[in-house]
Amino acid sequence: MTQYTVTGMSCASCQAHVEKAVSKVPGVKAVSVSLLTNSMGVEGTADSAAVIAAVEKAGYGASLREGSAKSSERSASARLRAEEEALKDHTTPKLVRRLEYSVFFLAVLIYITMGHNMWGWPLPAFLSHNHLGLALTQMLLAAAVMIINKDFFTSGFKSLFHGAPNMDALVALGSSVSFGWSIYIFYRMTVLVTHGTANMDLMSLYHNQLYFESAAMIPALITVGKTLESLSKGRTTDALKNLMKMAPKTASVERNGQMVTVGIDEVKSGDIFVVKPGEAIPVDGMIVEGSTAVDESALTGESIPVDKTSGDAVSAATINQSGFIRARATRVGEDTTFSQIVQMVSDAAATKAPIAKIADKVSGIFVPAVIVIAAVVLAGWLLTGHPLAASLEHAITVLVISCPCALGLATPVAIMVGNGMGAKNGILFKTSEALENTGRIQIVALDKTGTITAGKPEVTDVLPAAGRTEDDLLSLAYALEMQSEHPLARAVVSEAEKRHLQPEKVHDFKALSGNGLTASIGTSIVHGGSDSYIGSIAVIPGDLQKKADALAEQGKTPLFFEQDGRLAGIIAVADVIKPDSAQAIRELQKMGIETVMLTGDNERTARAIGRQAGVNRIIAGVLPDGKEAVIRDLQKRGKVAMVGDGINDAPALTRADIGIAIGAGTDVAIDSADVVLMNSKLTDVSGAVRLSRATIRNIHENLFWAFAYNALLIPMAAGLYPGIHLNPMWGAAAMALSSFTVCMNALRLNFAKVHDAAHDRPMKKKALEMKTKAASSDASMAAASPDDRQTAGRTETETVLVGGMMCENCERHVMNALKSVDGIVSVKADHKTGKAIVTYTSKPDETAMKQAIEDADYEYEGVQA
Repeated sequence: MTQYTVTGMSCASCQAHVEKAVSKVPGVKAVSVSLLTNSMGVEGTADSAAVIAAVEKAGYGASLREGSAKSSERSASARLRAEEEALKDHTTPKLVRRLEYSVFFLAVLIYITMGHNMWGWPLPAFLSHNHLGLALTQMLLAAAVMIINKDFFTSGFKSLFHGAPNMDALVALGSSVSFGWSIYIFYRMTVLVTHGTANMDLMSLYHNQLYFESAAMIPALITVGKTLESLSKGRTTDALKNLMKMAPKTASVERNGQMVTVGIDEVKSGDIFVVKPGEAIPVDGMIVEGSTAVDESALTGESIPVDKTSGDAVSAATINQSGFIRARATRVGEDTTFSQIVQMVSDAAATKAPIAKIADKVSGIFVPAVIVIAAVVLAGWLLTGHPLAASLEHAITVLVISCPCALGLATPVAIMVGNGMGAKNGILFKTSEALENTGRIQIVALDKTGTITAGKPEVTDVLPAAGRTEDDLLSLAYALEMQSEHPLARAVVSEAEKRHLQPEKVHDFKALSGNGLTASIGTSIVHGGSDSYIGSIAVIPGDLQKKADALAEQGKTPLFFEQDGRLAGIIAVADVIKPDSAQAIRELQKMGIETVMLTGDNERTARAIGRQAGVNRIIAGVLPDGKEAVIRDLQKRGKVAMVGDGINDAPALTRADIGIAIGAGTDVAIDSADVVLMNSKLTDVSGAVRLSRATIRNIHENLFWAFAYNALLIPMAAGLYPGIHLNPMWGAAAMALSSFTVCMNALRLNFAKVHDAAHDRPMKKKALEMKTKAASSDASMAAASPDDRQTAGRTETETVLVGGMMCENCERHVMNALKSVDGIVSVKADHKTGKAIVTYTSKPDETAMKQAIEDADYEYEGVQA
């Protein structure tokens, strides 16, 4: 996407006209214009000169943004400076100066028109009772205010001449018509004086038809509104501006044995850099010496420092809080995590949410429609016999009270604040569309390894044989497993190192493929491996075998160790679920979202993890290409989000309606996703949904206010409400407040509690019905393991564990409940054993069985392996 800066836009109509003009340029694939940031993103092969020419032909200005894809080769810091410069508030200072000068002249004008004429405030003798003098003074003061706010008139009339009137056109027309009518009345007064027919009553009558104060008040009040709007708009980009301020400027790098300070763009991959306590880490790198605590809140939103030591990765713009470290640069320039975050947030601001199309369509015809309505109002009042002055007043009020700005700002200000809040909490939405659609998901598919689980096996249980201690067993296993590169072996080594155990020296080490390990320790021969392998060498006591079976039932892998023909004990290893996984899944379910776990693991392990996590549905034995097929089938039932972290998740992330990548995952997964969770917490998935829903709710509020404002006040300005009369000044004041109100409402998103689940509710009319019908059965069969798919067309059995059965009647209730589940042809329940043997032709969905049993008021305790 090529970024441009667009000047001269003042409302949603301008935005719509620029988009329309650029979309007609040959080679433009897509165009998105942001009124909020005065930026434009263009996709396609169109030449930048042609794009700029199209914008200028439409009556606006455009220039290629510094650091954009086609402008030139720029360094990362230059691009950041360009982005920061583009976000700077250049408009508000100018508006404030205009407002100060306008208020000075307007105050004098109001003193004369209202203070003197209505309340009798004193005036100099040469003006007192001098109607011509007063009229001339009012004209000069009004002209001064109009000249100070000339931008409204140049922009407004320019847009009229181009056949694309904008909001400034309404202001310019309203003020100019008021001024022109007042000049006409002023000349009528001079004619009376010239012909000697003037008297005080007649001059007073004409004087009361002057609208110089309206001609000045309209642009002045609109400037007040523009200033307030500009101030609040500036605050919507605070999160992104603050993020950019964190970018490091220099780095201390080792060059030729000496420490030198260089600009951030001079750091190259492979350079060794040092960071002292309190300094920002300049680029992404790997610590080669030292340990410290790093504040990563700029990237993840987490305020608690993270301990880092040799071998750990560090990221640019994070803060080294305590120790002195040396690190090797791994990513520099635009490749650093920080630069990519800034780019993501900036790109998201340049895109347009689908909901914005509603306002765009209305804005494209709004201003011309208002001009037509004003003309109809003028004609209508004249045809009903009202004076031209009164008719003009109604028409002018219609012009100045109408506000396309509120429509144009309703979506982008909320999207900008929402994106900023996401970045502040480590949740990055790559596009505005992703921010809008995340809150509408109905099913979340979760990869198991690295997403629900930590992705790193850990020792969970140590069961020494009789006569041994846990440390004895771990020391023996440590000596043997430290020779292996297997992930399970690393888990044992890690646990032993945590306990500060010392391994004995081994020799004659051998890895026996498919069985286990063997080696000699001193004069002893030791073995480690599966129960079947160790069982062929040593006797496994019955009590330990039962414990091992129970561990396996829980999804853990029991490792058996023996020494000189005697069992030493069992160490269980498992990829444990993350501390927040179960909480995150509960929060998603509370929002009315179904949770599905996808894994390539065997069904027993998958069920064990699924039970701990509390997911609604488990699909095991899925090959990498099968995940994408699962997502396709799930999409038949609703909008699907896929959460993953690995290369094998990339196709599924791309296929899903919303792809959510865990930030600690691979670059391929992150590139394929729509949302990136920087701190790798699963609770950020529910946080992203929560933030999206809050943003969409805010946009709906803004759009309602914008539409309601115009729907209510335009008829009022036209004089259609009996007993209510608005003059142009009140119309201008109302218009000034409307855009400000929309911006201030959007800023309320800054107080959104992204991780507060207290008010979570299913989306109205869109909460997913948790019923398993033919569609879900098809999806389950398409995604199941090869063994599962082979069961279609013939009968198989499995044993379901049911709690709460007390008698034969209970058995009958359970059997009838399970028979209602698709695929099940017969059931035999036994209240004494607490089991129900299920016969099926197609594998039944576990969630459906659980629901059926619980609906019958019994407890579902899982499927026996």
